[in-house]
Amino acid sequence: MSNNVILVRFGELYLKGKNKDYFENTLKNNIRRKLEGIECSLYFGRGRYVVKDYPNAVESEIIFKLKQVFGIHSISVAKRCGYELDDIAALAISMIPDNCTFRVTTHRSYKKYPLNSLQMNMRLGEMILDSKSKVSVDLHDPDFVVNVDIRENGDVYLYDSAVKCAGGMPYGTGGNGLLLLSGGIDSPVAGYMLAKRGMNLTALHFHSYPYTSEAAKQKAIDLARIIDSYCPGIKLMCISLTEIQETIHEKCKPNYMITLVRRFMMRIASKVAKDNACGCLINGESLGQVASQTLESINVTNAVVDIPVFRPLIGMDKDEIIEIAQRIGTFEKSIEPFEDCCTVFLPEFPLIKPTVEKVIEQESLIENYDELIEKAVSQIETIKLF
Repeated sequence: MSNNVILVRFGELYLKGKNKDYFENTLKNNIRRKLEGIECSLYFGRGRYVVKDYPNAVESEIIFKLKQVFGIHSISVAKRCGYELDDIAALAISMIPDNCTFRVTTHRSYKKYPLNSLQMNMRLGEMILDSKSKVSVDLHDPDFVVNVDIRENGDVYLYDSAVKCAGGMPYGTGGNGLLLLSGGIDSPVAGYMLAKRGMNLTALHFHSYPYTSEAAKQKAIDLARIIDSYCPGIKLMCISLTEIQETIHEKCKPNYMITLVRRFMMRIASKVAKDNACGCLINGESLGQVASQTLESINVTNAVVDIPVFRPLIGMDKDEIIEIAQRIGTFEKSIEPFEDCCTVFLPEFPLIKPTVEKVIEQESLIENYDELIEKAVSQIETIKLF
């Protein structure tokens, strides 16, 4: 077994007051599920969680998995000892390299400990200097920081650094949302951003087979699997837009194609959301990025739904979105060259400033509008991700 432990810190849960237990219990359960199957034990203390009793070989795997758990602010690989000052000093001395500058930083949650944080910093610093002649103190820019965490459970933890994790709120504490998952860069990032705020995700993918390939649909499935590492148990459904797009192409003006398709998509998504107890829709729109994402286009598509539509990327540049996609592991899959349903019957000059009145006029040309929606929803396919 490893002599190390992994300290787990959470962030915003401190702000939840009397509701804190609900959020903490959800986070604890999410950690248990994430580490299921890995040999280790968990200790849930006040303000700190500890992963311990694990083989050395699985330490990096535990760190990787914990970094994907929303609600965890940071983690540290630490060494543990008791309250005796000599034991703490001996452990600190063993950790500090020769020929370096150092600083001691103490966090003392156990207020009955005989030395306060400043006294602990000074006393440990003196003991380290007495034992290691080639080190010196630098309080501002040290080579090595000895962090000392004195807890109420009789343990003292020493570590040198912290690893930043996903942060946010525990997954599953923010209600249910339906993510419109395309095969592009933006929508997986949008789902990640809302899941980071605790929202439980269900995903809906539209395809236009045979105009789009099975590979395009598979790309969306693969993206859902990547997102599942952050959002465990995500449900993916697929709906065909083929007949709807063929009908629009036949009945309506070409430059209205994208706008009309997106209104169909929003109406269908709204029905699917309500059938799956989702209180909102989530998409990856960024203002002005393409013709369908102008203010006018967004207003026209919003007009057909009566539940909130969350657009977490609305004010982000493409470079910012790409940076997040790369960090969460969806970017390489998203840029695979398989076209999605929005490229089918793509007009040369799509509308960028549609009006509701003109769009309704075009929709009136589709006599079986409601039937097309009901048929699409009735043929929904639920995908098994694992």
